Amino acid sequence: MQNVSKVLVWDFPTRIFHWLLAVSFLGGWLTAESEHWRLAHNAFGYALFGLIGFRLLWGLAGSRYARFKSFLFSPAETLAYLKSMLASRPKHYLGHNPAGALAIFGLLGLGLFSAASGIALDYDLANGWVEEIHEAGAQAMLILVFAHIAGVALGSLQHRENLARAMVTGYKLGAAGSGIRRSHVLIGLLLVAAVASFWIIYPNIAVPPTDSGSHAQSEQRD
Repeated sequence: MQNVSKVLVWDFPTRIFHWLLAVSFLGGWLTAESEHWRLAHNAFGYALFGLIGFRLLWGLAGSRYARFKSFLFSPAETLAYLKSMLASRPKHYLGHNPAGALAIFGLLGLGLFSAASGIALDYDLANGWVEEIHEAGAQAMLILVFAHIAGVALGSLQHRENLARAMVTGYKLGAAGSGIRRSHVLIGLLLVAAVASFWIIYPNIAVPPTDSGSHAQSEQRD
């Protein structure tokens, strides 16, 4: 029987990305309907776009369990895992399980789609239908976020481990020697610094709102 102990699974950049993405999406969602918060809404969207760009790179060059190849599962394996969850007998994975992998790829894809369409709107590169798909993408992402939270809660109960806490501390229970050796703290701090710097400079480089509404009112008065 293998010795089980706390092992480092999630490196610091992966954990920082996870929580910064959550904050960016939540902030963008809460500021979406108010013109008064337009600047903040756009800033959250750009931050989300940049974070996903980082995660795509880190999925190729990051530590063992952060790499995409560590959680690429076949449809058959994914279906088998989902069935085992329903039967309350899921297989344990030290890294991302197949259900978590589905959520991650879905969130990255929808986040990239929503942010890119929002940027197109910000630069007036698109018309009304893009605004509609931008909102639809955000709605779909919100649904997936709730599904992901429910999956984490269910997985925590079934595996008897706090998966959310593991994404804070980086540690999970696993076989000795199965964890990663380095947390890459410096890269995580650089990511935090990059996001913070963007938030500081964004108000000075933001695209000014269009004057289409004021022009229309002026033409009506004329």
